[in-house]
Amino acid sequence: MTTPFRLALAATAATLLLAGCASDTGTRPTPAASSHATTRSTAPPAPAQRSSHHATAPSDASLPEQTGIPACDDYLSSYLACHRAAGIFSAEQLPLRYEAMRTNLLRDSQNPDVRPQLGERCNSLARSLREALHGKSCSPNPAPAGSTP
Repeated sequence: MTTPFRLALAATAATLLLAGCASDTGTRPTPAASSHATTRSTAPPAPAQRSSHHATAPSDASLPEQTGIPACDDYLSSYLACHRAAGIFSAEQLPLRYEAMRTNLLRDSQNPDVRPQLGERCNSLARSLREALHGKSCSPNPAPAGSTP
């Protein structure tokens, strides 16, 4: 008699455990880099999804011209030409997307909590962009093979 009781008790406990896990709303934070690294779109998140560090970020007027992180500065300098070559955004959307990306990276470069991860985030964005290019050049008119700069 005790074996069926134990089996029923174990089944009930397992059911309750699974039910508790199923109702989990995902309260664990996700890394900021992964949200941008796996997508081809570099669109900024909607304002409601922004993390709390943007609330205390410096105003756009006080942002520096560059991030000071070579990977991010390189990514921003090639953003327009490479996105145009890849055809990711329409010509009308591209300047707005660039400004949004630039502002977010500049703000994040000023945040000491985010800055250490920014280099890898920009490298990941650049890798995704290279994949979207499928071997195309970012420059509008590539130089002939035998020419010198």
